[in-house]
Formats: sequence, structure tokens, C-alpha cells
Amino acid sequence: MKKILLLGGSAQQVVAIETAKRLGLYTVLCDYLPDNPGQFAADKFYQASTTDKELILRIAHDEKIDAIVAYASDPAAPTAAYVAEKLELPGNPYQSVEILCNKDKFRKFLSENGFNTPTARGYSELENAVADITGGVFRLPIIIKPVDSSGSKGVTVLHDATNVLEAVEFAFSFTRCKRIVVEEFIVKDHPYLIGGDIHVCDGKVVLWGLLNCHRDPKANPLVPVGKSFPLELSSNQEEAVHQTLQDLVSKLHIQNGAMNVELVVDAAGRVWPIDVGPRNGGNMIPDLLGLIFNIDVVEMTIRGALGDTNLPPIPEGTPYYATHNLHSTINGTYKGITFAPEIDQYIVRKALYKKEGDAVEFFDNAAKALGIVFLKFPDKGTMNKILEDLNSLISVSIA
Repeated sequence: MKKILLLGGSAQQVVAIETAKRLGLYTVLCDYLPDNPGQFAADKFYQASTTDKELILRIAHDEKIDAIVAYASDPAAPTAAYVAEKLELPGNPYQSVEILCNKDKFRKFLSENGFNTPTARGYSELENAVADITGGVFRLPIIIKPVDSSGSKGVTVLHDATNVLEAVEFAFSFTRCKRIVVEEFIVKDHPYLIGGDIHVCDGKVVLWGLLNCHRDPKANPLVPVGKSFPLELSSNQEEAVHQTLQDLVSKLHIQNGAMNVELVVDAAGRVWPIDVGPRNGGNMIPDLLGLIFNIDVVEMTIRGALGDTNLPPIPEGTPYYATHNLHSTINGTYKGITFAPEIDQYIVRKALYKKEGDAVEFFDNAAKALGIVFLKFPDKGTMNKILEDLNSLISVSIA
């Protein structure tokens, strides 16, 4: 029986463990949290940090694994690539994965390889960042973020010079390597940020799981509260996005696996890659893509980690699907969620993370979602109307 090492056992990562077992693999899990739910699904569990590359390498060597996956985890992705490279397992170049997981290095790569990239500088010292921002080095608006975070953790957009210190401190509070990046904010020429997942097989993008990213201005306007399909771009814009992503994959020598992407197209038709992570997206994006394309995206990831490139053809996507991340705009204690009949009729799946009495926090990053609902609509007009009215159709009760 082949063995696979999975890095991360959160509630959203359990599906990768279950899928690997369904495919007949012996599953070994590493997670630093002693109460992670994945340990009860895996065949073997090590309480170990997924960012400790040498420790994970020793475990992988001792277990004689055949594959390694960091499912939906940016912090663990470099570890997976490092171990795969050291043990000569299927995977993507460690150097390329490091570039994708570090916003400093990613911006430098984009600039040196002919991609559109915002003016950016990296900082390890709070005082230097504040001095440059207040000293006019950057043209506003700007965005300040940790170089190594995901899920919009620690990110702030500044349209003026007020609250600079708070924004810089906020970014530093979420970086593991104690480094942030300040960059030009690119204004998009379409209603929603472009997000979602692509899947690469033999160096070619075979799944274009591109989605509209929705926001809630009453919570953190930078944190996605849901996705919708199909993408609201012109055919020319979509073609330009496809070309940019395929060029990026080729120049980074990515061979197989999922990539979580965020991009914008500006008024001049230029594509700007904002973030590209070498892993499946969070917030159950693979589940949504599975509904849209009638495929098992998680299985594609597991098979890719084993070096299996014999993938079935990807069908055309089926409209009109969406997800919504259930969330709260206040701190408190969870009592329940009520869905109005107008939206309840379109819900095809509910994944609720909280039970009555659980603590709830203000939704300022993706990790604080209360759950996710999946929706299927009969037409675009109905989808847009419901998604615009979500705050009045979903009632979150907080004590």
C-alpha cells in the first residue's frame, strides 16, 4: 500500500485525508495542533509543525512515503515541495514554491519576468515602512500586508496617510518571518476581484476554475465572503488572464497540482497577478468547483502528488453557482443562523462550523467564518439579486 503524508488536519483539510484513503492510500498526518480533527481520520498522526521542514523530512523518510500534499495550506506548501525534492518524489520545484509563498520574492519574480506588478517594497523594520509611507515614497492608495500570510490576514488598504502606524503594526502581527510588503493598489476594471483555483497537469493548465470574489463592506472589505460562477469578464479579458497564468506556470516550471489565484484586469486591459498560491484554495473552493465542473478536484490533487497525469477531460462549467461564507460583524456567542425563504430555496449544501454556545469573532479574516453555504441559481439575474441582498436574507444570531 502506498503512503501519503498530508500537512494539516483542520476541518477543511479532512477531505484530503478522506479522499486519499478512498483511493487506497495509507495516510500519515502532521499538524502542530493537538486537537485537530484530521488525526481521527488519518491512519497515523504526528503532532509536528508543518513549517518545520527538517522535522517533516525526517518523518517522511522514516515513514517511506510515496507522496506529500499540503492541501489548502500556504505555510506548509514550501515544506511539501522541500520534502518532495529531497526524497525525489513527484512535486514542483522548491525554489518556485518559495517564490509563490513569499510576496517579496513573488513581486521580484513578476518584475524580472515581464509580468505586470505593482510598485512594491519589503520591510523588516516597522519604522522604515512608516517613514517611507508618510514620506511620500508611495503614491496612494497602497496596500500593506505580511509577505507570508493568506486569507487576507493582516492586510490593510490605505487611501490616505491616516492610521499608517496601525496598518503597519497590523501587518507585522501576522507575519511569521517578521517581514511585510507595501505596494501600489491596482484598480480593477470589472465588478469583482478574480479568484479561484486552476489545476496544472504536465505543465499545462487543464482546469480554469476562475471565480468572482465577493466582499462584505460591513465586515472586512478585503476578506472574501463568497465566490460565484461564471466569471464576469469580457472574452478578451478572460483570454488575457488565461495567457498570463499559463505563462506564469511555464516560467516557474510548475508541473502538476492546484494553484490558488487572485488577479485583476485594469482599464487598459492589463492583467495584474496579485497572489498565486501553490495549493488548493480555502473556503471549500474545490468543493464548489466540483459542483461546477462535475469533477473531484481533491482527487485530482492527490493523484497529481502521486505523479498520475492521466486525468479525464474537464467538462464545461455549469452556471450559476455560488458560495457564501457565513460570518459575524460582532464578537459574541453563537446562537444560530436563520435563512429567509427567498435564499433557502437555492441552498444545495450547508457546512456549519459552529454550534450553540461557541465563541464568535468579528470577521476580519477567512479563518473566522462560521460556515459555508453552497447555492445554485436558475439564471444570472436571480443569482445577482440574491447575492446583493445576502445581509438581509441571512440572520446570524449572536448573544
